[in-house]
Amino acid sequence: MKNKLPDETTLNQLLVYSPDDGLLFWRQRPRSMFSSQQAFSSWNARKAGKEALTCINSAGYKSGILLGKAVLAHRVIWKMVTGYDPDEIDHISGDRTNNRFINLRDVSKFDNQKNCKLRADNTSGVPGVAWNKRDQRWVAFGRLRGKRISIGTFVERADAIAARQAWQSSVGFHANHGRNGGHE
Repeated sequence: MKNKLPDETTLNQLLVYSPDDGLLFWRQRPRSMFSSQQAFSSWNARKAGKEALTCINSAGYKSGILLGKAVLAHRVIWKMVTGYDPDEIDHISGDRTNNRFINLRDVSKFDNQKNCKLRADNTSGVPGVAWNKRDQRWVAFGRLRGKRISIGTFVERADAIAARQAWQSSVGFHANHGRNGGHE
């Protein structure tokens, strides 16, 4: 759904962004945008001043239709504030509906994957740490650019966690990476 967005001026003519709460609202539209007086009056009566792009898509992001195209609210907000289309937006807090600009950052897909919630299928409570039944030891591992990296095996869970966290920090993972919750 990474459609090229309208220019910043057009977005600001159609929408108002509230940075304090991260919400978008529809502006009243001019008559020139409609084919009839009825469509003009109807649209403004139903939408002007109301919150915009409020649907939550299957990935958990606010989305909607803007000028006939599906858009993601956080991408629209980024362009409204900065003037350019982002590569990929990371919601720093992990809350995909929190579109306050302070919670958004433009990153590469690679860097966005360094700020994920703990996977739902994780059983150790820490990303990249698992119990190896065969060896009766804790293993610490990581992934970079799709490749699994072995960090080490440990008798103590705490040692595996410390090794994983040190590795995570050394390769630039976000401090929020691995917070509790489903996979981001």
